[in-house]
This record gives sequence, C-alpha cells and structure tokens, in this order.
Amino acid sequence: MSVWRDKEEFKARVLEWAAKLGVKAGAIYVRPMRRKWASCSTTGTLSFNDELLGLDRELGDYVIVHAGIALNIIDRDEAAQTLKMIDEIGKNMDFRERSS
Repeated sequence: MSVWRDKEEFKARVLEWAAKLGVKAGAIYVRPMRRKWASCSTTGTLSFNDELLGLDRELGDYVIVHAGIALNIIDRDEAAQTLKMIDEIGKNMDFRERSS
C-alpha cells in the first residue's frame, strides 16, 4: 500500500487532478472531518478528511476526482438563490422548542 507523505503532497495531487479535470480549485484544506471524505463549496474551496493521508493513494485519487467533478457541476447562481431562499424561510420560522 502506498500512502501520502504529508498534506502538501496530497494538496499537490489535488491541483494535478484539478488541471486534468479543468476545475478551478480555490483553497484546499486537509483537516479532521467526522462524517465525510471530502466536501466542496460554491467558492471553489475543497476540504478533505485528513484520514485519507493514511489510506492508499488510489483511494485518495478517487476521492479527489469525485470532489473535483462535484465542484465542476455546482451552479453558483443556483446555489446562491437556494441559500437566499433558505435564509428567507428561516427568518419567518419559529425555531424555538415547542412544548407538546
């Protein structure tokens, strides 16, 4: 099994894949994540679970490509409209705990 040397090697691989996929990656983070292997934002930020560093590089490549493809298909305008709508709905809701 071939694992990553460190975060910097992993981030360099993310940039390699971003170029191959034609994706513009913003900030790249490798950090503890409880429930996901990776996530991406509408601003181009890619975050990866630091547990990937101890796993086989092929698995890391798979996760990088998956995140890159997800980043590539995000419609930033649609995401902004959705978040605005959620914000508006939230302003009109009472989130206080109700007693039964």
